[in-house]
Amino acid sequence: MIDLAAATPLDKTALIGACARLPADIDAARLRAQVDALPDAMWETRGGRLGPHDAARAIFLRGYAPAEGRHKPVEDREALAYVPYAREIITLRIGADPQRCLLARLPGGAVVPPHSDNGPYFLKTIRIHVPVITHEKVWMYCDGRVYNMRAGEVWALNNSAEHAVWNADATRSRTHLICDYLPSPQLLDLLARSDRGLGKVDAGVATYLQATSIAG
Repeated sequence: MIDLAAATPLDKTALIGACARLPADIDAARLRAQVDALPDAMWETRGGRLGPHDAARAIFLRGYAPAEGRHKPVEDREALAYVPYAREIITLRIGADPQRCLLARLPGGAVVPPHSDNGPYFLKTIRIHVPVITHEKVWMYCDGRVYNMRAGEVWALNNSAEHAVWNADATRSRTHLICDYLPSPQLLDLLARSDRGLGKVDAGVATYLQATSIAG
């Protein structure tokens, strides 16, 4: 396990902005086929995630949710063996040391309300999202802008900024592979070459999400 205590807090606004699409290629069909084949029983819990993630189901591939114990080892979990291509993505495609990694499924019509992740772990890691199963009515909101992420793309999310997700289609779920990394020269190079100009201002999405925050 890597000692995060020695790591330096990151300026994620400088490194990422809000959300940045990385120049990395993922075989979306291959990843989805392995995720689709996971036993249904694996999706029956939140994986220990609480608070804003109450609506989502989760399968941890590495490490544990903070609520399950902040000092538990960050190591491979049993579920990772079911998705070998996810293992390849996690360990090879980003070129950095992986920390906690999970699959997160948001049901149709559900919301992850606005929040920010600012504990010591989050301040020292870079969060990467790989959409596995998604559609045109899933909105990632971050720092005032809205993003539509497509399957197989690789995105960095500034999770220290206020962010949220709205799956606006009640009939379709959304699943992302999410993994945190310590910065490395290769990851920093990907971030330097990333596209940060893909977000838009959408008052309707922002208003809806802020209302869910107030209601919660």
